[in-house]
Amino acid sequence: MRNLGLAFLFTILLHQCFFRPHGGVEATGAGFIQTRGPHFVLNGDLFYANGFNAYWLMYVAADPTQRSKVSAAFREARSHDLTVARTWAFSDGGYRALQYAPGAYNQDMFQGLDFVVAEARRYGMKLILSFANNYDSFGGKKQYVNWARAQADDDFFTHPLVRTYYKNHIRTVLNRQNTFTGIRYKDDPTIMAWELMNEPRCTSDSSGRTIQAWITEMAWFVKSIDRNHLLEAGLEGFYGPSTPQRMNVNPPVQVGTDFVANNRVSGIDFATVHSYPDQWLSNSNDESQLSFMNNWLDAHIQDAQYVLRKPILIAEFGKSWKDAGFSAYRRDQLFNAVYYKIYASAKRGGAAAGGLFWQLLTEGMDSFRDGYEVVLGQSSSTGDLIARQSHKLYQVRKIFGRMRNQERWRKARAARKGQWQSGSRNGRKGVGN
Repeated sequence: MRNLGLAFLFTILLHQCFFRPHGGVEATGAGFIQTRGPHFVLNGDLFYANGFNAYWLMYVAADPTQRSKVSAAFREARSHDLTVARTWAFSDGGYRALQYAPGAYNQDMFQGLDFVVAEARRYGMKLILSFANNYDSFGGKKQYVNWARAQADDDFFTHPLVRTYYKNHIRTVLNRQNTFTGIRYKDDPTIMAWELMNEPRCTSDSSGRTIQAWITEMAWFVKSIDRNHLLEAGLEGFYGPSTPQRMNVNPPVQVGTDFVANNRVSGIDFATVHSYPDQWLSNSNDESQLSFMNNWLDAHIQDAQYVLRKPILIAEFGKSWKDAGFSAYRRDQLFNAVYYKIYASAKRGGAAAGGLFWQLLTEGMDSFRDGYEVVLGQSSSTGDLIARQSHKLYQVRKIFGRMRNQERWRKARAARKGQWQSGSRNGRKGVGN
């Protein structure tokens, strides 16, 4: 009955919030984001992440003449009440490298990342920073393997020298002192979380044990230096041998990861899932892809809540204009489906804690277009969808905050009443004596 009462109260409050004039969503607070069961928490209140991916932020900000694009991206994101950005804290070897040799850093690139963190702070945004890439772009695990003169790309996860190089990069990033703010990264609440790798894959070991051992080792290492920030592995969400009953949910891809086992590692604070049905099921129609995605997200949200008991972030999703038959309507349909899954879970107090679309660009960035880009100034219908989702999640947060305050008030009132009654009884005893 108590749960029914809370649900009824939530419905009444939701109606009040959505059918009265409202202002914009406030910028995120200054505290560190934490987890409490299957929820993100900021300064004691639930936190939901409606945001975006922008891998290019450091790369562009390394050129001071181009930093206005980073500022414009954050400004446009805030105008749509977005709260979280995910981006790279790596660029290993090659052109405009952050780390041009093991342990050797280009300070112009690092200052670009400093600027990104400082601007995010200025605009009230939180950041998720990834330490490395599974793929060859921006160096990836192949670059680490080449530096160590190892043989196969998957040696990244097992070769002692590669693991040492990678740990040194983590240590360098965590201890970096921002040249704009003077705050060490490991002490900066602007950063919401660290990510071990963008989409780690180990196709040479389908059991998932290699990735499991690597995540366990690296999660412990990160936490040994930085206990302030959350940590996630960067997984796409493919199920593995620990949950054979879920294997039929996977697309026809085997990458050596195990969603449940990998995210059960104690140092991993929340789960992630990516969703690209247009890539994974490229020969199927839009309806089939949407049906797959709905089942894919349902399974992961349920497992995050009832098996992992950790929040889950839909950390990448999108639809490419390069797809056959693409239209803005089709893209909006996919965004709507993802956002509905998140909102439906959030309003029930579930584990879905937000979504980050791939990817945000701003004006004058044509060379970064990959088909999935959203330029908010050019995508009015998609931009409206994004802003509405921000507002809906903000209202959920407000409602749960109000319910929490009411519960506190009831408890405080009951405690005061108990104290008054106790004092009254003691007073009567004193008179009788």
